[in-house]
Amino acid sequence: MRTTRVALTVAAAALGPALLLSGPAFAAGPAAPSTAVAAAAPTDWSPDVPVDDLSDDDVRVALFRILGDPDSGKRVTKEVTALLESGDIAQARAWLKTGYALAQAEDDRVALFRILADPDSGKRVAKEINALLDRDDPVEIREWLETGYRLAQAEDDRVALFRILARPDISDALRAAVTAVIDGTPEEMRYFLEYGQYEVDA
Repeated sequence: MRTTRVALTVAAAALGPALLLSGPAFAAGPAAPSTAVAAAAPTDWSPDVPVDDLSDDDVRVALFRILGDPDSGKRVTKEVTALLESGDIAQARAWLKTGYALAQAEDDRVALFRILADPDSGKRVAKEINALLDRDDPVEIREWLETGYRLAQAEDDRVALFRILARPDISDALRAAVTAVIDGTPEEMRYFLEYGQYEVDA
């Protein structure tokens, strides 16, 4: 299992842009949907609405909403696009009932492997991802990508900031900048580690 996981992680790192998926917390999402697609997506539809209660038009709108969702990954997007092109409402209903969850689960697993392959992913992120992959619970994985990833990355980033403070050659300006951001938001810490620290001593 771990050998296969290592191989998949290496593959995810190598493929990089070819596996573009949204990372609910820090990763870049797919290209924004067209205006027409975005306009077709209402704000009151969700996967919790029983599919059998939807009209044919509602089914089509549901597909457009999924297509316009930044959390929709490569497999979900591919399958929704095929359904819209086919115009088969019965097939679309069946997909909304079962296929959507399966496609989203696959995209989420790929997202985990991509995060695991990211050199910026620290110990807590890697530990939590490995535990998620061991349990392989699609609901738990989705929840972690939506909220847990941000928190785990923030803890790893805070550790990285403390390591910067521990450098014997740290400048006064960099020390002050790190001290100012170390209790900030996860997004502020991530930005500082990616860009801010290099601007201080530039």
